[in-house]
Amino acid sequence: MNGTHSATRAVARVVVTKSEAKTYDEGAKPTLLEIALTETFTGDLEAESVVRALQVRRDDRSASMVSLQRVRGTLGRRQGSFVLQGSETIENGRIKATWFVVPGSGSGDLSGLRGEGGFAGEFGKGSDATLDYWFA
Repeated sequence: MNGTHSATRAVARVVVTKSEAKTYDEGAKPTLLEIALTETFTGDLEAESVVRALQVRRDDRSASMVSLQRVRGTLGRRQGSFVLQGSETIENGRIKATWFVVPGSGSGDLSGLRGEGGFAGEFGKGSDATLDYWFA
């Protein structure tokens, strides 16, 4: 983690409000997709984000993804935006993810933001998220 600074834990609920998937390679199994999502966060993080993810989807509907999303809103009492880079897995109808704040991506009052966390939940029903954050 950050070594010298203590982190603050933000807890939020994440809900996907829009999702669109496009297959970009289905010549061989497993299928490769590009997914565009819009999400809302409520709780310690009040924000909206636009997500782009690349997904490997297997025949049993399990999947692995990597994602980038710009989050715009309020974290704690600070307003601005930042980028999260994520790694997600979907198995048995559940999604689990880890993510981190891309260094140098914070803007506004969130300039210098660093952090890491993730989320878990039932696929398509919202997820409980955490972000342990600090300012560099």
